[in-house]
Amino acid sequence: MIQTLEYMCTLLPALELVYKTSIHASTKQTFAILEKGWNPKLPQDSLRKDLVEIHPTAASFKGMLDKNRKHAIRFIKDSFAYAKDRWDKSHATRDFKVGDLVLVSTTNFNNIKGCKILKDSFAGPFVIKALHGENVVELELSEELSNKHPTFPVSLIRPYKSSHAEKCPLRNKAPQFIPPIESSGTKKISKVLKERKLRTNKVRE
Repeated sequence: MIQTLEYMCTLLPALELVYKTSIHASTKQTFAILEKGWNPKLPQDSLRKDLVEIHPTAASFKGMLDKNRKHAIRFIKDSFAYAKDRWDKSHATRDFKVGDLVLVSTTNFNNIKGCKILKDSFAGPFVIKALHGENVVELELSEELSNKHPTFPVSLIRPYKSSHAEKCPLRNKAPQFIPPIESSGTKKISKVLKERKLRTNKVRE
């Protein structure tokens, strides 16, 4: 256990140095340049190129840095492979086209009236006006949502499925429920049994 802690104490600073001085594949810059604007100066940067002999301490540091760089490259590749595997398992590619009817999630809608708990999870349907790449769509919103930006990511979009009249003939013809209506006749009080005072008003029962 003690040897493991000592190994980690010497390994972690070298790994941090390797990560900061590694060039990112997308930005083509090191993390240190993007975060601070400069790269940390390494011991080999201070050595003269015309030297024949190298100090043993510098050689051992160079060997340790190379080993940690190999570990860091392997760790980054494993993390990318794990993230890609998780993404491929949960991600479903949606093939939307211009003119399709879709529903929009109301998670980020703050201008809908009424109680937030009782609001619908999706609004629509709306027509797709344009496609901006594979992950963004532009919709034609109604007047109620005219102050909302019409561009949404596909993660908030669901395809609209209209009701099938042959399979579900009673879906659009559900019987209307009418609550019982009380008679409009005037009621007369025949006898007062008791009285109680509620704040400043008297209530007779």
